[in-house]
Amino acid sequence: MDFLTILPMAVVMVAGTQLVAAVFLASADRPRRASAGFLAGAAAAVVPVTTLAWLVTKDIKGAVGGSGHRAGRSPVETAIDGVVLALLVVLAVVVFLRRHRAGSPGWMGKLQHAEPGYAFRLALALFLAMPSDDLTMLTVGASAARHDLPWWHLLPFMLLTLLLLASPLLALVLLGRRAARVLPRIRDWAYHHSWIVSEIVIGFFILITGADLMG
Repeated sequence: MDFLTILPMAVVMVAGTQLVAAVFLASADRPRRASAGFLAGAAAAVVPVTTLAWLVTKDIKGAVGGSGHRAGRSPVETAIDGVVLALLVVLAVVVFLRRHRAGSPGWMGKLQHAEPGYAFRLALALFLAMPSDDLTMLTVGASAARHDLPWWHLLPFMLLTLLLLASPLLALVLLGRRAARVLPRIRDWAYHHSWIVSEIVIGFFILITGADLMG
C-alpha cells in the first residue's frame, strides 16, 4: 500500500453535503472569502483527525511489537486490518443509508451571505459531525500506520480533499459567467450520484484490506 491507494478516499470525504455547501459558497456574495474560510475549516478538521488516527495506530503497533519489516504478519497487524475492514463496512452502510439525505437543509439558505468565520465553523461542523467523514479519516490514518507509511503519505489525501472542495470556486474563477451553468450541475451531481462513487471507492478499499487480512 502507498499514498496512491488511499488517495481515492478523498472522494468519499467530500461527496454529498460538503460539496453542495462548497457550491453554495462559490455562488455567495463574497465567494472567494467565504470559500477560503470553508477550506480553512475543512483543513482544521481533516489534518488533525487523520493525523491522530495515524499516531494512535502507530503507537499501538509499536507498543505491541508489530513491525512491517519482519517476515510474515504480526497479530497486531492482523487486528488492525480487522478493525479497518470493520470501519469500512460500517462506512459503506452509512453512505448507503444517507444516499437520499443530501438535500438542502435550512442552514444552506444562509450561505448566500456567509462570512468567512461562519464558513469556517460550518466546515468544522460538517467534517467532524458527519459519521462518514469520521470513519473515512480514521480508516485512512489507521491504514497508513498499519502499513508503516510515513506521515507525509497522508498529505496527498488531505490536499486532494481540499482541492475537490475548491473545485466550485476554481470553476467560478476559470469560467467566469459560464460557471453559472456549471455550478448547478456540480450541485445536482452531488445530490444524486456522489454516494455511488463513494461506494465504489469504499468497495475498492475493502478488497485491498481484505486481501491484506487473508494474505
